[in-house]
Amino acid sequence: MIRMENVNKFFGELHVLKDVNLQVAEGEKLVIIGPSGSGKSTTVRCMNFLEEPTSGRVFIDGKELTSHNKTKIVRESTSMVFQQFNLYPHMSVLRNLTLAPTKLHHKSKKEAEEIAFHYLDVVGLTDKAHAYPATLSGGQQQRIAIARALCAQTKIILFDEPTSALDPETIQEVLDVMIKLARENITMVVVTHEMGFARQVADRVVFMADGQIIEEGTPEHFFTNPENERVKQFLGKIIR
Repeated sequence: MIRMENVNKFFGELHVLKDVNLQVAEGEKLVIIGPSGSGKSTTVRCMNFLEEPTSGRVFIDGKELTSHNKTKIVRESTSMVFQQFNLYPHMSVLRNLTLAPTKLHHKSKKEAEEIAFHYLDVVGLTDKAHAYPATLSGGQQQRIAIARALCAQTKIILFDEPTSALDPETIQEVLDVMIKLARENITMVVVTHEMGFARQVADRVVFMADGQIIEEGTPEHFFTNPENERVKQFLGKIIR
């Protein structure tokens, strides 16, 4: 579903991604971990051209993304959940969820609302349909953001550290929704520091450092018998 070939990304003179090669299969749950500044978020943002690679190629569902076709392919194939919730504060939850389906995907208001209520039920917040974002907790807002991504009904959902802006008490409610989604045939790429989630959900774990993929493997391999010394040091600091 996703293929990155020799992707490099510069911000000015800063070389953030260095020849990244990565493939994600249909239905796969890929978790990307690593220290801050390792290029994790830039990698996932290059997958849908929120950041355009300086060099290299990106393919979504067999189609190469270019500056000319990226909007159409990305809208059809991918949704994204960000660190910040990015909900429209002046719109109700229901309006936040139906805006893209009606404006971009040309669904009727009735159909868009049916889809919205279905995914509000999935994230456990049907009672908040007519509430406004400011009245919700951070965890609730992020669950609404996940429901919004689901309303696009794309094959791929990208998550860029979806719990990093949350209070510790609300992190688990968001992770529980993501664990529930992982049982579905959705392709998920998740950048996270939540190691328990990675162990429970991932089909494959990728470790990044200094803009490169250092090691990848199953959660069992990764957490019990990593080969790379940098990975061992990282895990030794965060897993006690």
